[in-house]
Amino acid sequence: MPERTPPSEQHPSPAFGRGDPQRRPRRETVTYASAHGAGTVPDPARRRPVHPPARSEIDEQTTLGHTYVRSLMRSQLRAALTALGALALLVGSLPLLLALPAPEAFVWIALGVGVYPVVWGIAHWYVRRAERNERDFTGLVER
Repeated sequence: MPERTPPSEQHPSPAFGRGDPQRRPRRETVTYASAHGAGTVPDPARRRPVHPPARSEIDEQTTLGHTYVRSLMRSQLRAALTALGALALLVGSLPLLLALPAPEAFVWIALGVGVYPVVWGIAHWYVRRAERNERDFTGLVER
């Protein structure tokens, strides 16, 4: 079996390492890397559109774009009506709660402490739901 030459002795030329300073390897700067190979220009028909189709449908105000926007508006309206209904149930039930024979301190505690966390919870749910609807819509449009 023949012996292998060590890597340091494979390229005795001075251009590979120390030696003649005039024979350095040429350096190149790559300014454009094509996915289709070096030096080829991509076919314009193969390029991805600048804007995804759904976004352009909305921008051009076509029937499909109008349908996308209407679906977002419907989901936002559904969330708003649900939050409003929960708030109406809370406020509507207060007179019934206050009509019960109870000490005056109970009334103040119910109005001053009991209502606000529930209102905050409804508001927090609504904001999270609205953001989720917008995120879903953006995901639909960006695909």
